[in-house]
Amino acid sequence: MKNFLDDDFLLETKTAQKLYHDYAKSMPIIDYHCHLPPDEIAADLNFNNITQMWLNGDHYKWRAMRANGVNEAYVTGNKSDWEKFEKWAATVPYTLRNPLYHWTHLELQRYFSIKEVLSPATAKKIYDECTEKLQSPEFSIRSLITKFKVEVIGTTDDPLDNLAHHQKIKQDGYGTKVLPSFRPDKAMNADNIEVLNAYIDKLEKVENTTITDLDGYLSALKSRHDYFAANGCEVSDHGLDHIYAADYTDEEVKAIFNKIRSKQAITQDENLKFKSALLFRFALWDHEKGWVQQYHLGALRNNNTRALATLGPDTGWDSIGDFTQGKSLSGFLDKLDKENKLAKTILYNNNPVNNDLFAAMAGNFNDGSVAGKMQFGSAWWFMDQKDGMTAQLNSLSNIGLLSGLIGMLTDSRSFMSFPRHEYFRRILCNLLGNDIENGELPNDLEWTGKIVQDICYNNAREYFGFYK
Repeated sequence: MKNFLDDDFLLETKTAQKLYHDYAKSMPIIDYHCHLPPDEIAADLNFNNITQMWLNGDHYKWRAMRANGVNEAYVTGNKSDWEKFEKWAATVPYTLRNPLYHWTHLELQRYFSIKEVLSPATAKKIYDECTEKLQSPEFSIRSLITKFKVEVIGTTDDPLDNLAHHQKIKQDGYGTKVLPSFRPDKAMNADNIEVLNAYIDKLEKVENTTITDLDGYLSALKSRHDYFAANGCEVSDHGLDHIYAADYTDEEVKAIFNKIRSKQAITQDENLKFKSALLFRFALWDHEKGWVQQYHLGALRNNNTRALATLGPDTGWDSIGDFTQGKSLSGFLDKLDKENKLAKTILYNNNPVNNDLFAAMAGNFNDGSVAGKMQFGSAWWFMDQKDGMTAQLNSLSNIGLLSGLIGMLTDSRSFMSFPRHEYFRRILCNLLGNDIENGELPNDLEWTGKIVQDICYNNAREYFGFYK
């Protein structure tokens, strides 16, 4: 029997162990998409306790606590940090076989060298030990990022952000690149006309302009796109239920914008045309600048309207969606490709039934201009666990080229999530190691080890413009 979370965790064969320890383990990290707050990196904070570092903002843990009968006061409410941690410690033993069980103990080991299992019996000791360590300089945010050999962090930023925190980090000469990503979803979301108009009003103030028509709106958004580029941005990102690819004319979209600005209700068809037009325009700008564009697709968000009204979005009420993805995704990518303006693109899938669809769709638009131009991105959100990562790697292997994958990303709001790269690397090495020992791949560790290192780090380094 193997010990829990030992050095060969998730590595079932000697070959898998060798691939991980000799080739994958020491590779640096390029975390090209996450939701880490740049203001906290700029301030180089030390967290007061592990609750503030670990539980605040982590809706994965919040969902587990609610499922285990924990009152919201101990989740997002006004209970003390210790009381919240105590409830999380009481929940952990019930998360057996949930990835949170692995992540929790992997993070305790990698950050704090704590190998005890978290439970009500160990909660106070672990809380006090972690809290004490967090006060030392080596546990400041920047020190922890450096400890995990993170070379690049790509945050997720609204076009209206002034990027002052990114500027400070760069001015400080910090060794890790902390770069913004352009996420203009709010600018194209006409589901709520009042909210969109308020957004446009803010854009007017940021750009010191008056927006009366679509051309003025696009000009102001393009100015923000240019501003992000001037501040090191190399990546855009969208979080959508599915790609919007309705047919439209410029005249139609101009008329729709005029209705929006005059606060007239628009039809669902008009809403779709507006979103489709802006999404396409953003993609043209990305291609113009040589950016990488990312599309996170398939989440059904904000299912619990009562909780949304009380706590707001991104608090743990989202799920897998069953949207039709193929036709609109094909139409959108093909429209860009026909104009020879399809940028490097990463497609992330949130529904396991669509893995093969996404892998096949990415392959439709590789044009030989660069290896892996079209990426079926690593397992995302609800797929971000052992089975989900394995399924994504298998779909990509069967339909595309696993060797061209640009690796893992945390997609996290927590500074304790960097071991997810290790988790992914162990799963990758286990798959390849098992294939070698089963005689399904040649026993060429030098070549397979190179492929492992490419997936873990080298491919991303070549793919993005972070190092130019």
